[in-house]
Amino acid sequence: MKKLFWFCLALSLALPAAAQREYGLRFSSLINDKITLENAIRLGLENNSDFLAAQQEVIIAEQKVKEAKFLFLPQLSLQGTATWYDLDYPMVLPDSVANRFIPNNDLMSSDTKHQFFGVGITATQYLYAGGRFRSALKMAEANLKQVQSKYEAVKNATVLNVKKAFFRLLYAQHNVKLAQEVQEKGKDYFQALHASTWDRVKAQYLLARLTSVNNEAQNQLQKAQLGMLVALNKELNSTITVKGDFKPVEVKLDLPKLNLWSMEFRPELKAAIYELELDNLAIDLALSRRYPDLILTGSYERLGFDDLDDVNKQVSLAVRLPINYTFSAQNAQRKAEQKQSTLRRAAIEDKIRVQVAESYADMVFWQAEVFSRQQAWKDVQKLLAQAERTARPDLNALEALDAYYQTGHYYYQAVRSNLAAKAELEWAIGQDL
Repeated sequence: MKKLFWFCLALSLALPAAAQREYGLRFSSLINDKITLENAIRLGLENNSDFLAAQQEVIIAEQKVKEAKFLFLPQLSLQGTATWYDLDYPMVLPDSVANRFIPNNDLMSSDTKHQFFGVGITATQYLYAGGRFRSALKMAEANLKQVQSKYEAVKNATVLNVKKAFFRLLYAQHNVKLAQEVQEKGKDYFQALHASTWDRVKAQYLLARLTSVNNEAQNQLQKAQLGMLVALNKELNSTITVKGDFKPVEVKLDLPKLNLWSMEFRPELKAAIYELELDNLAIDLALSRRYPDLILTGSYERLGFDDLDDVNKQVSLAVRLPINYTFSAQNAQRKAEQKQSTLRRAAIEDKIRVQVAESYADMVFWQAEVFSRQQAWKDVQKLLAQAERTARPDLNALEALDAYYQTGHYYYQAVRSNLAAKAELEWAIGQDL
């Protein structure tokens, strides 16, 4: 039985460790793993400091809502005091020790005249406070919604940044493969070339140009890898590759519908709406200060100079009318802040419409341009394959190879711009398409 127990214990410890190692292998950038777009977005969110800070702001706002709800409950306090005194004149203890009255020494004849003990409980309940507590709760809830909207805005911005870095790296990987292919073909063409000395000089130039193209592609790949590591907040000395569909995408939606979606889904606009709601509630809270408070207080305590035999009980109903000299100034201030929020909301709406229009224009252009370049790329690939089967390499072959690379390069650039335009459009309307 002991052996079985130790075996089960070792197995229970080994399984989480194995799972943790697998997680590290699957998502660590230190082993040159091929990361998908979904994993890149998840890693980008997990490691982004702004996004993590926004998460904590949501937690803080949730706790403020709980605090506001506690205002409706009776405020309870427990008190216990032990006082040693030597008085020539009676006194009242400070508020921190329950304001208890202590007579002077001449009024006491017992041996315990220098000691006083007391324990008690006090409950205070606001029966009416002019709606301040309810307004405070509504403000806390509106603040929570505003913080959640800001959290969504930070999330969308982080996702957009990761997507653009991902598409840039995916483009760079395909471009390097194309440049390497062209360089290898160029070397083969050059070796099979039968030309005059002057033509070989030009051929050597064209081959050097293809080599430079490959070097530039390698440099772009290194920069794209660095940009991806920055987006994921990973170690900058790592090497990372990504995998995914690198092909054109198409969006079949009209601009008016996208504008309607943006007004509904953009978190920045929601945050502005909740900010306006907060200002409205702040006005209500300022107006509530004109009304009196109705307070019910009860207490029960046991006290004495030698023991706790004496009992005090009381229930009080109080009406308190605060006199606030700054009421009119505060009310005017809140109304001005409300006007500011209204203007900011209108400005945000205009800004969002402009962003949607610009992103939509880019998407329309690139989804038309990318299919045009795709067809040109397919045609050039067919022609080059046909030429390699039927014709002997010459000087024109190296020039055609350069044109072959440029056509493929322009097509890959269009695919990257097409994917980035879709990501920008999704960010502009506030949701995935």
